[in-house]
Amino acid sequence: MSKIGSQDILYYIDAILKYSNYNKAAKSLYISQPYLTQVIKRVESELNCELITRDKLPYRLTEQGKIYYQYLTSLENNYAKLLSDISDVSDSDRTVIKIGVLPSLGTYLLPLFIPEFLDMHPNCRIELAEILPDKSERLTQNNELDFWLGQNSRNISPNLNSVSWGRHRYWAVIPRCCDLYQKDVARIPEGSIDISKLLSQRLILTSKGSAIRKQIDHLLNVYKVKPNIIMESTDINTALRLVTGNLGLTIIPESVSVKECPSDYNLYPIPIDELSLDYFIAYHSERTLTKIDQDLIDAFLSHGQNQSDMGD
Repeated sequence: MSKIGSQDILYYIDAILKYSNYNKAAKSLYISQPYLTQVIKRVESELNCELITRDKLPYRLTEQGKIYYQYLTSLENNYAKLLSDISDVSDSDRTVIKIGVLPSLGTYLLPLFIPEFLDMHPNCRIELAEILPDKSERLTQNNELDFWLGQNSRNISPNLNSVSWGRHRYWAVIPRCCDLYQKDVARIPEGSIDISKLLSQRLILTSKGSAIRKQIDHLLNVYKVKPNIIMESTDINTALRLVTGNLGLTIIPESVSVKECPSDYNLYPIPIDELSLDYFIAYHSERTLTKIDQDLIDAFLSHGQNQSDMGD
């Protein structure tokens, strides 16, 4: 088998697929074109197959090439895990806490309490898994994550314990294309819009399975509204940008930053008894909390109280 590192070959293949041109790929890799060609031909000879189709643009991986590429990727992932595991064992004085969080939610929550926590425990290392809530929940249940940061603790598995900040509100962002839009009004007063009319607008929502979507789907069911969902996104920030581009209405948690812009859209605070969320930190119910674990939870809770005070 080729003695060239698997990571190098991955880089080579990625560059060839990107440029569909060996000369441009070689220049981007700071190697010669003949050398790059030689490496790919050598690997293809060893595997007795063609890895990349070159007969038409853009270049593509062959079916055999896809299998080989997946193999190389798994090697790199396993090697990265090996280094991480060795580091965890070698650095016995350092505690590693693995936290799962949705990226858009982590942007809001993590800066509020992690810096203070790490000031208290400078030898602790935080490893983030920025993934969808369903996966965070599953990994926490399997003890592959220590903690999970999320919203709407009412829906989590019964074998997880959680502590939360209490109820926080959602906002509807209403662009000009909606008949509920009020010209030159930054914020429409709470309670002045019928919730069923709000839900009947052209909607841009997060994808099925997200914490926000689960709540909105429940509300649609309660009010027996057949939604007009024109687009879905896995990222709430993408949904928000589409709304500010005048495509349709969306509903966002208050953790998502949005500036007032009455010429383009209104902000409407949905009554908290209609729709609310609670930010939480969860862990396996059988987990024995250490002093460091408890300090992390306390830091999370104290900043939740600070946010509630600011809201009042």
